[in-house]
Amino acid sequence: MATHIKTSMTDKQFLEKEIASWLNSPIRKMQFDSVRYYEGNHDILGHKRMVINEKGDLEENKNLVNNQIVDNQYSRAVDKKVNYFCGLPFTFDTKNKAYAEALNNYFTPKRRKKIKTAAKKAILGGKSWVFPYYEGESNELEYLVYPAESVLPFWADEEHTILDCAVHFYPVVVYNHNAEKEIVFKADIIHGGGMDKCIWEDGSLIPDPDAESGNYISVTNPDTGKVEEKNWGKIPFICFKGNENEIPLIKKVKCLQDALNTLHSNLMNAMEENVHNTVLVIHNYDGTNLGEFRKNLAAYQAIKVRGDGKVEPLKLEFDVSNAEIVEKLIRKAIIENAGCYDGKDERLSSTPNQLNIKSMYMDMDLDNNELISEFQAGFEELLYFINAYFANAGIGNFEGEKVDVIFNPDVLINESETIDNINKSADLSLETRIKMHPYVKDAEEELQRIKKEREEAMKQQDPYRNAFESQKNSGKGNEGGEPVNEE
Repeated sequence: MATHIKTSMTDKQFLEKEIASWLNSPIRKMQFDSVRYYEGNHDILGHKRMVINEKGDLEENKNLVNNQIVDNQYSRAVDKKVNYFCGLPFTFDTKNKAYAEALNNYFTPKRRKKIKTAAKKAILGGKSWVFPYYEGESNELEYLVYPAESVLPFWADEEHTILDCAVHFYPVVVYNHNAEKEIVFKADIIHGGGMDKCIWEDGSLIPDPDAESGNYISVTNPDTGKVEEKNWGKIPFICFKGNENEIPLIKKVKCLQDALNTLHSNLMNAMEENVHNTVLVIHNYDGTNLGEFRKNLAAYQAIKVRGDGKVEPLKLEFDVSNAEIVEKLIRKAIIENAGCYDGKDERLSSTPNQLNIKSMYMDMDLDNNELISEFQAGFEELLYFINAYFANAGIGNFEGEKVDVIFNPDVLINESETIDNINKSADLSLETRIKMHPYVKDAEEELQRIKKEREEAMKQQDPYRNAFESQKNSGKGNEGGEPVNEE
């Protein structure tokens, strides 16, 4: 079986040591935590109520109320950032109309959705990865999106812009010889000379017997009918960063999210504590078996007292008003640290002007502008492979053509104020004003409609032109095709 891993043990050992170190690294754990928190599996779900036992050690007390409430503001923040970034379809700005048309035709809704997936994974993990490949049957260029926690990159520069190689590490469920399910970890080593398919077993890389290593592209020669193996001019593995430092969003807000969950859980614990599970003070009942006393109280909800004996609860006061203040502070801190916006902001009351809306979106815009910058850099790499596909498929040779990828955030606007400002901008061209209009989705199509409407209006205002068009359409006129002279 062909493989591109050098036989030198030092190279193989280097990869094995790097993979083993990366699997248990803090950054990878953080990336997993980011996904876990987004899905709602927070640390509070493993919380236990602890007490000090007779030896002075902490131990779990299962008799206490133990609410485990998840108020997933982190998930909402991620969704807001992703939908703000990809809320409106991205567009291509190029002077070559054929190139723009080819790009728009290539990026179908399904492929555009993958870019949105890449953005979501980049926000969660600090970066995501796109792997372009040729689909076997259709022979079209497709691409897969991988999360940050599944890829170990090896960079050639400190800025993380030039990739030496990368390892795609992922689990696969297989059936063993006993027809039982088991998980096998596979490692695809991606480099300039192709891809090596390996299995990760007991800390070692073993060639995968069920997958073929080799080049990235298999092309059938139309003259000979033989399948030829080829490679790209670049490593087909593109990093789409969520931010310049590749920091997962969870690092900024995990402690705040945990504090919010704890606050809600403790508040519910305090509210649910009653005579059945709170602290009871027993007067003149020395020697009473407390376990039996609790059981009888829970069963009959009554006790007998004799003489001056009595039972009363030891109430632990919990100030709800203070909890509400703290909750507001934590929620606000999550929004600010996540670079998000508050949909219930007081600035949105009544009829907000555009300045208030921009102020509310300020933190979101700062993060979004950085995300746009990183994704435009990623698109520059992706377009290399798309252009090669266009050339190979006979769609057109667009190598060297300049194109800007425009991401259009779905921002809340005061539409009436925006339209009024556009109408007052008489010094701008019609095309520019049409592109800025909030109700226009396709500026070119709208300009064609305006042109057609104006032509129809001119026809109605010019009766001689209408008569000429009517004669022309009915076929009346002299043999030379000129209109008949009625004189």
